Amino acid sequence: MQSKKTALLFIFITILVDVIGIGIILPIIPDLIMELTGEGTAMAVIYGMWLTTAFAGMQFLFSPILGEISDQYGRRPILLIALLGLSIDYLIHAWAPTIIWLFLGRFLAGITGASFTVASAYIADISTKEEKAKNFGLIGAAFGLGFIIGPGIGGFFGEVDIRLPFYIAAGLTFSNFLFGYFFVPESLTPENRRPINVLKMIPGVSLASLRNYKGVLLLIVAFFLANLAGQSLPAVWSYYGIERYDWSPREIGISLMVVGLLVAVVQGFLVGIVVKKIGKKRTVVIGFTLWTIGMFLFSQASEPWMLYAFLVPYALGGVAGPTIQGIISNQVSEKEQGNLQGAITGLLSVTAILGQLLFSPVFYYFIRPEADIYFPGAPYALAALLLFLAFLFAFMAMKKMDLQDDESVHSKDVLPH
Repeated sequence: MQSKKTALLFIFITILVDVIGIGIILPIIPDLIMELTGEGTAMAVIYGMWLTTAFAGMQFLFSPILGEISDQYGRRPILLIALLGLSIDYLIHAWAPTIIWLFLGRFLAGITGASFTVASAYIADISTKEEKAKNFGLIGAAFGLGFIIGPGIGGFFGEVDIRLPFYIAAGLTFSNFLFGYFFVPESLTPENRRPINVLKMIPGVSLASLRNYKGVLLLIVAFFLANLAGQSLPAVWSYYGIERYDWSPREIGISLMVVGLLVAVVQGFLVGIVVKKIGKKRTVVIGFTLWTIGMFLFSQASEPWMLYAFLVPYALGGVAGPTIQGIISNQVSEKEQGNLQGAITGLLSVTAILGQLLFSPVFYYFIRPEADIYFPGAPYALAALLLFLAFLFAFMAMKKMDLQDDESVHSKDVLPH
């Protein structure tokens, strides 16, 4: 039991430092890009879009590769190599003399950040079917906490020196590498290992191999659409705050910290409680309803206090995400968890790419001087529509599944005592 708790702590911190790396970038990337290029804000937006695309593209390509390798050789060595690589990557960011070096750093960050796949598979390895929704909630909690720490480091230490946050992130990541090396065991037992299938390393192929599992592809589509909608926040949040509220980098950082705090509380503590009380199906339905309402309200927030208030239903809706991920994992063989998580992480990387290419242009279109309708909240209105579509796919998928715990709000099988 103690080793299991240690392992979960390690995975939590691993995902946390990945997200910190993303969170650090958001408040300081405009100033860093302008420092390296000598360009103004308008071009900084374009560079920022392509930097995010480079990061997400590498995650998309390498997520199925790392997931497939980990199904044969185990999760621990892949995670440790990725953490060591990420430590080096943060130093590349800190030392970058030109924008080209920043792009190289983002490429390496995408490759090492693909360890999210293996971390998710590790959770699946050590969790019972009843524990998965709760334990996958740790991923959401790590994301939330990462978006507290990351923007905090970026926004506050970045004012001391624009590159100082990267040194801090490098130290945190290397510390976690040492923790994992000395204290964390392997999670994948020999009987659950299988030979590498090279075809499954090709992005998208791993999804096709899952078509025989009842309802899984529909749920993955729902998961994909929900996460695509969620990309509206990192894509335009900073620029939305500047355009609508005239926010400074510090105010942007504070707002992202609030987002992270709410997400961490909901996904770290409420998911297991809610699933235990009302079951998986009802959790997904209520979660998507709150998600959609909160996202649409973002588009209507004319004052900063309104945006903060509307974060509450949006964050509460986050109970749906890890619940869906737990349902998906339970439908797939233990020998296919690395492949499954690689497919899911690859899709999430695609959402990061598409989110930039979708929401940024929509935001620009509705704030440009010649726009017929001035509507800076347009990306969030579009995201709310995507969340509604995601709910429809999830509902159709769950109708095909026998989720017995949903028949009773007093089920004793959802969480261990």
